[in-house]
Amino acid sequence: MNQIFNIHGGIHPPERKELSNPGRVIDATTPSKLVLPITQHIGATARPIVEVGDAVLGGQMIAEAQGPVSVPVHAPSSGTVTAIEARAVPHASGLTDTCIEITLDGLDQSIAYEGVEDWRAQSKTLLLERIRLSGVTGLGGAGFPTAIKLASDRDKGIHTLIINGTECEPYITADDTVMQCFAQQIVEGSEILAHIVGAQTVLFAIEDNKPEATDAMRQAAAALDMAEVVTFPTKYPSGGEKQLIEILLNTQVPSGGIPADLGVLCQNPSTAIAVRDAIIDGRPLTHRITTVTGMSLNEPGNRRVMLGTPIGELLAHAGFHAEQADRVLHGGPMMGFAVTDLAMPVVKITNCILAPTRSEIPPPQAQQPCIRCGMCAEACPASLLPQQLYWYARAKDQEQLERHNLMDCIECGACAYVCPSHIPLVQYYRSAKGALREAAKEQVRSDNSRGRFEARQTRLEQEAAAREAKLCDTLYIAPGNPGTHACGVNVALNALDFEQVLEFIGDKDIGLTVVGPEQPLVAGITDFLEAKGHAVFGPSTIASQLEGSKQFAKDFMARHNIPTAAYKVFSGDYYAEALAYVDAHNQYPVVLKADGLAGGKGVLIPENREELLAGLEELRTGSLQD
Repeated sequence: MNQIFNIHGGIHPPERKELSNPGRVIDATTPSKLVLPITQHIGATARPIVEVGDAVLGGQMIAEAQGPVSVPVHAPSSGTVTAIEARAVPHASGLTDTCIEITLDGLDQSIAYEGVEDWRAQSKTLLLERIRLSGVTGLGGAGFPTAIKLASDRDKGIHTLIINGTECEPYITADDTVMQCFAQQIVEGSEILAHIVGAQTVLFAIEDNKPEATDAMRQAAAALDMAEVVTFPTKYPSGGEKQLIEILLNTQVPSGGIPADLGVLCQNPSTAIAVRDAIIDGRPLTHRITTVTGMSLNEPGNRRVMLGTPIGELLAHAGFHAEQADRVLHGGPMMGFAVTDLAMPVVKITNCILAPTRSEIPPPQAQQPCIRCGMCAEACPASLLPQQLYWYARAKDQEQLERHNLMDCIECGACAYVCPSHIPLVQYYRSAKGALREAAKEQVRSDNSRGRFEARQTRLEQEAAAREAKLCDTLYIAPGNPGTHACGVNVALNALDFEQVLEFIGDKDIGLTVVGPEQPLVAGITDFLEAKGHAVFGPSTIASQLEGSKQFAKDFMARHNIPTAAYKVFSGDYYAEALAYVDAHNQYPVVLKADGLAGGKGVLIPENREELLAGLEELRTGSLQD
């Protein structure tokens, strides 16, 4: 690469990086307990899969990812789960999160790790799943799940992988130390990253204030033909990925876009190592290098620390003098935030714990009115108008905030650093961004609600139309009577003349025939019309016998154990037998039924023997069915 380009704005605050002795890694002492938040990443919260009292080993998954934009959490060492509850966690807004507390047993036992022997022969899907299940997130500060970032499928694809070793924030030297001490692992991880995304070029970007790291990376990257180590002048905030892309490639990520839109992917050196460990060694992300610095410490430096280590214990290992410290910051002096409880744990994005003295970083001065000097606009690396955004944020004018691209602000703090009125501009921007995000979520909820309402209205209208479509245009009634005339068209048809009925159906293009009278049903009109391919609502000939033949119905019920009154069937010369059957039971009233259709007149209910004799005579002569 022959040319380096400049970015708009930027500042040169005191670096003070030498305080933490970059290039030397100190192993932090093993804490008595670990506190592991289940949300150490951007995206969906992980779900605990252990319970209080469970014994765990180092590297064991203790919370599983929920959904694609999520990563699991693993135990850094062996011990017993002693609590699963809400605790204070490092966050600019002072939030709490569900945390899994592990009391360590001091044995530091781990599960058996198994890496991928030939990762070049594996599919992209398998490698991404390995990275995801290892809990790898961006370790440069954002905490975005690495597997999701690598899986970003843009039209242009990824042609350039940038390993961002800029580390422009004052005090912080974690990346500098990682590059000096683990350069070979960074290159190995970068090669895996390039393989996954299909990048043809790998750029190791380092500011010119890190000569030892530059030398180490050049030596390690010499064998990787696609790689180049690029240095450029130190200026804050050159480490912002959009700013870094402009410095190296002289192109700007569009407003609202991401580097992948330009075919570029940025990753942190420690993230590259985490990817390498996940693929080659099969080790999940459980430790990281963290800068512990500030003049209130006896032994500042870069420590390899277990995730979940309480910040207070980490500071104690560095010789912390609380009486000298004005405050403790998570991160650097420009983009960090105050730690309100030293029991908060080190998490995946903890690149620095800063404990300055009061003289080292004085408390913020009282805010004064804006004098409209424009220095903030000159310093802004995103070419925004901080002064205008400040007014709109105070006025809660979300429309103007969006129009002036507030969401492109990287919250670097350069504007607040140069402000002569000491206005905490970034605090206003963070609050306004939160309001914009919440408004966007509310708009999504509103749109979803409206969509559900409109979908329901459409469904109801469709159902009504379908019901309307099912209604017949004309109802024919055969033979009908004066009462049915109001419901349809009476037709003089003989229901027992099946051919006549069939001809009428064809002439009128009738879609459904409903048969009510018993005689045509018993005679078999349903079977006849169905055989001709016509839709009929009515029982078949056999089913009609339940109504057409009382003997069939009684025998059917008895055969199928359907409760029915005791009965006996008589035919032919039955008079004496029937009389003897009733006399034998001597229970009145009794029911006399003539088999077959009788138009509702085929039933007698004698109350005594005289009425029984008269009824049997009617059945014998056939006068009952006349």
